[in-house]
Amino acid sequence: MSQYPQWYYNEFKQTGVDYTNSEEIKAYDLHMQKLRDIESESKWLRENLKIKDTDLILEIGTGTGELALKLSVYCRKVVAIDVSKKMVDFAKMKAESQKKTNIHFCNAGFLTYENYGEPFDVIVTQLALHHLPDYWKMIALKRIYGMLKEGGKFYLRDVVFPSLVRNYDIYFDKIITDLKISAGDEIAEETEIHIREEFSTLDWIMEGLLKSAGFCIESVEYDGFMAGYICKK
Repeated sequence: MSQYPQWYYNEFKQTGVDYTNSEEIKAYDLHMQKLRDIESESKWLRENLKIKDTDLILEIGTGTGELALKLSVYCRKVVAIDVSKKMVDFAKMKAESQKKTNIHFCNAGFLTYENYGEPFDVIVTQLALHHLPDYWKMIALKRIYGMLKEGGKFYLRDVVFPSLVRNYDIYFDKIITDLKISAGDEIAEETEIHIREEFSTLDWIMEGLLKSAGFCIESVEYDGFMAGYICKK
């Protein structure tokens, strides 16, 4: 791994909810499997990003590796990275237990992963870029652009706040209240931590960052405070 100057952002520093031991990660993994429909996510990505069995895919922020495991069935190879070493170790064990041989796991992130091989056909990141402040989001997006093949696809899904809100106090209070009812106190508390401590940005800023990094935004989907961008190099 390269040496970085003292002023470089430390993306390994914990922000938001802290998952520090194996039991917490195991509970997180089970919770995510209930909360997310990984099979549908994988199918949607394969169809919308036109993933082929010859493709090389990078997933940034793999967590416990569920999506990487699904995508690996439909492509040549997946490189799955995360800044949490414990998450990566857990994901490796899952891959080994399922006898997956075309996934390479790496303890790295947006700012520190170094690709020494061929460029990627597809890069995917979900619910991870918000860990970086906006300037470092730009650096991350430029690095992603540089790791893609010409014509390669980039999919970004993350928490992105709408810019047309008149009163954010009312807006966020309603989000928290609705989550307590629909998803329970734990999810509502995690969302409070996210709003307070993490670096989700506004819609017009995110679109500007993607375009400034060089991407052509092919489609955008906003659903409340969630956003999905399909981009092309």
